Amino acid sequence: MERGKMAEAESLETAAEHERILREIESTDTACIGPTLRSVYDGEEHGRFMEKLETRIRNHDREIEKMCNFHYQGFVDSITELLKVRGEAQKLKNQVTDTNRKLQHEGKELVIAMEELKHCRLQQRNISATVDKLMLCLPVLEMYSKLRDQMKTKRHYPALKTLEHLEHTYLPQVSHYRFCKVMVDNIPKLREEIKDVSMSDLKDFLESIRKHSDKIGETAMKQAQQQRNLDNIILQQPRIGSKRKPKKDAYTIFDTEIGSTSPKSEQDSGILDVEDEEDDEEVPGAQDLVDFSPVYRCLHIYSVLGARETFENYYRKQRRKQARLVLQPPSNMHETLDGYRKYFNQIVGFFVVEDHILHTTQGLVNRAYIDELWEMALSKTIAALRTHSSYCSDPNLVLDLKNLIVLFADTLQVYGFPVNQLFDMLLEIRDQYSETLLKKWSGIFRNILDSDNYSPIPVTSEEIYKKVVGQFPFQDTELEKQPFPKKFPFSEFVPKVYNQIKEFIYACLKFSEDLHLSSTEVDDMIRKSTNLLLTRTLSSSLQNVIKRKNIGLTELVQIIINTTHLEKSCKYLEEFITNITNVLPETVHTTKLYGTTTFKDARHAAEEEIYTNLNQKIDQFLQLADYDWMTGDLGNKASDYLVDLIAFLRSTFAVFTHLPGKVAQTACMSACKHLATSLMQLLLEAEVRQLTLGALQQFNLDVRECEQFARSGPVPGFQEDTLQLAFIDLRQLLDLFLQWDWSTYLADYGQPTCKYLRVNPVTALTLLEKMKDTSRKNNMFAQFRKNERDKQKLIDTVAKQLRGLISSHHS
Repeated sequence: MERGKMAEAESLETAAEHERILREIESTDTACIGPTLRSVYDGEEHGRFMEKLETRIRNHDREIEKMCNFHYQGFVDSITELLKVRGEAQKLKNQVTDTNRKLQHEGKELVIAMEELKHCRLQQRNISATVDKLMLCLPVLEMYSKLRDQMKTKRHYPALKTLEHLEHTYLPQVSHYRFCKVMVDNIPKLREEIKDVSMSDLKDFLESIRKHSDKIGETAMKQAQQQRNLDNIILQQPRIGSKRKPKKDAYTIFDTEIGSTSPKSEQDSGILDVEDEEDDEEVPGAQDLVDFSPVYRCLHIYSVLGARETFENYYRKQRRKQARLVLQPPSNMHETLDGYRKYFNQIVGFFVVEDHILHTTQGLVNRAYIDELWEMALSKTIAALRTHSSYCSDPNLVLDLKNLIVLFADTLQVYGFPVNQLFDMLLEIRDQYSETLLKKWSGIFRNILDSDNYSPIPVTSEEIYKKVVGQFPFQDTELEKQPFPKKFPFSEFVPKVYNQIKEFIYACLKFSEDLHLSSTEVDDMIRKSTNLLLTRTLSSSLQNVIKRKNIGLTELVQIIINTTHLEKSCKYLEEFITNITNVLPETVHTTKLYGTTTFKDARHAAEEEIYTNLNQKIDQFLQLADYDWMTGDLGNKASDYLVDLIAFLRSTFAVFTHLPGKVAQTACMSACKHLATSLMQLLLEAEVRQLTLGALQQFNLDVRECEQFARSGPVPGFQEDTLQLAFIDLRQLLDLFLQWDWSTYLADYGQPTCKYLRVNPVTALTLLEKMKDTSRKNNMFAQFRKNERDKQKLIDTVAKQLRGLISSHHS
């Protein structure tokens, strides 16, 4: 029973569910019925649902049939009315068609006009839109055209500005156009092109500057020279100064206007052509040669492009390379002054450009960079000058080089570069200049001494006398009183040498000019150089003349006279130096001239040469001596050679009248002593093994001739018999043998009052030995042949006693 209740409950639930589904199918859109049907097929009562559905369909069909039956008459009436309406509608259609045809026919022209109007309005609108767009595009195209024109004319900095306006102002307004996109894409390329072209211009500028540095430097140095000349004129004429033109400032030497960061000039040439006109009143300024606009433009362009540091590094690197090239001197620079001048011009031109760049740009170069370059340049320049100047042997070239270095230093000093090291180096070159001067004056002195006739200067008129006195400081009251013609005591080389010494002093003074030295330093330099000239150069030249083989006694005598007068002139040289340096000789540390010593040494050398020369002449005459040592004849006159010798000595000493008395006396005494010594050697020489009494008497006649010459006083100033003492040894020896006074000699030997005090026993023994074996050949003893043995015995006895004296003396 319970199962029956449960089945009945389930059947009610199923029927209710089917009813819900049917209502849902009736009320739901067909497209959404799927889920409903799906629930039916998913259930287990499919058959019962289909039955239910069929029942529902039959019910709806019956309702439709009822409704149609109810409204059928109305439907028929409606159809009838509809048919009537169709006919009327057809008529209306025909009328409308006809009206439309007429309307179309009548409105055809209007339609055409309207179409044309429409087309015109469309064109007008398009034109207006196009004009508007073109008004936006035209400035872009104009700017782009302007950009191209500026680049074509190489106005790169304005082109860069135009490019910036184009990129940031105009292109953003028309950026959607394709040609604008092309422009935008080309902008980096244009910037690089401007950058490359400006760099190319800079390279051309740097190359031009490198090639024309010497011209720039030459102009700057000419300006410095002009300014120095003007300063000298003003110093000489201090009152004339009101019309002087103001000195150009070192930093305004270039006339390129730098009013802002934009360059004024649009020309790209680095160097402007300027004709070199030496006769112009003013030398064209260095600013007239240089156009710096390429540098400024390139700097501005790189600054705008954000690559300023790159540009600065490149510029400095290239200029350093150029500096090394400029500082490399040519190998033959020392040969001519033009070589040095071109070298200096290039250096000055380089630093003039760099100094201008320093003061007209903001940081392209800085002071540290300039100082570094200058230090390098200074060291290399000084090294080059030391090397090349050492090859120079011409003092004029060295002097010109000094003046050029001073001008070089003064020019750079105007631009603020320290040049003290250059002036220090000039002091080194000063020593070299002194050496070259000494070499030059050595040749001058040699020519003067070689060309001199070594004869007193003859004077035939007052004009010639004053001319000589004007050349050499000489005063002699006695000579002035003498009538013309007359002679100066010295030869021509005295005033010539004196004037050349003054010329040397002038040459030294020229080098000291513009070296910023004090008067004391100049004076010291001149005195030291002059001392070298006197003690080394002139002294050497005089010594060479004195030592010449073919020099005669007359020349030597004249040299002594000349050096005496030159020695006296040294005080005038001192005054001359004092006058040109304005430094009194009493000043502390003032160097004294050594001229007195030089001329004294030369005079002493000439005196010694006179003594030597006289002795040589005496020796030459003695070589003519031809004694017959075995003769037995008694002569009655002196030998011919000795007579000639005495005549020569008399004529020679007559020339000594202008010599100082002591020199003439010494020469005479030296000659007599040498003659006496030579005669003694001639008598005692080993080759004369035997001699006779007759030969000894002839020798005595020659000695008497010499004594007569000594007594005659060939040179004044000797005391009585002083000159004869030169022959005292010969006289006592000959008297001993000719008087045969051996007893007196042997008895008084060693006594201060001995008659034969100057006779040496060794000399007496040597001569006695020569007479041992000649007694038999001596004619004087011919009548005493019976006494020959006694005579020989006496000689042997005297010889024995002499040997005793000699041995006792030695013991």
